[in-house]
Amino acid sequence: MASILDLLNTDIGKQLISSASEKTNTSPDRTASVLSSAMPLILGAMKRNAATPDGAASLNNALENNKHDGSLLDNLGGLLSGGDLDDLMSDGGGILGHVLGGKQERVEQTISKTSGVDAGSVGQIIKMAAPIIMGILGSQKRKDNVSQNGLGDLLGSVLGSQSTNDQSLIETLLDADGDGSVIDDVAGMVLGGNKKKGGLGGMLGGLFGK
Repeated sequence: MASILDLLNTDIGKQLISSASEKTNTSPDRTASVLSSAMPLILGAMKRNAATPDGAASLNNALENNKHDGSLLDNLGGLLSGGDLDDLMSDGGGILGHVLGGKQERVEQTISKTSGVDAGSVGQIIKMAAPIIMGILGSQKRKDNVSQNGLGDLLGSVLGSQSTNDQSLIETLLDADGDGSVIDDVAGMVLGGNKKKGGLGGMLGGLFGK
């Protein structure tokens, strides 16, 4: 299947970029930059969590919830422009809190540094994106009848072409001790500084022509 970054070129992605841009008063280009950095990181964190039995069970239960069955994708325009946006973002906050835990602020600050968007706006943008990511995963899970044991492969397919080194960089970011230097190095490598072909840097650079 197509990778998560391909989503940004679809109607769903364009609706998300437009609504998040308007919500945060951020230019569409910068909003897209935030999303192109955040979505692989969120999926990478999910994949990391799902590598443990408890993490896989927790994600499986969340994806089994009808709220994440993919139906929201059918009326995304209405959700993003209507009164349900606050509910969507509340759900997104819960998802991010579970997936990123205490690392959420660090991730937001890292994306802020690389995108030039203030961390508060980054937080709002990724809250809007998280339920959409869950909807995509939930829809694909049902379509392919994926069991709990197959979640790692499902996440890998949605994440797209990714080397083991890219995944280790995501883990380094999530495990960083907060002294700043590791975050800066990882941000540069994962979020666009290192455009090696086939890796996350290459995917992001290719999509946005950097």
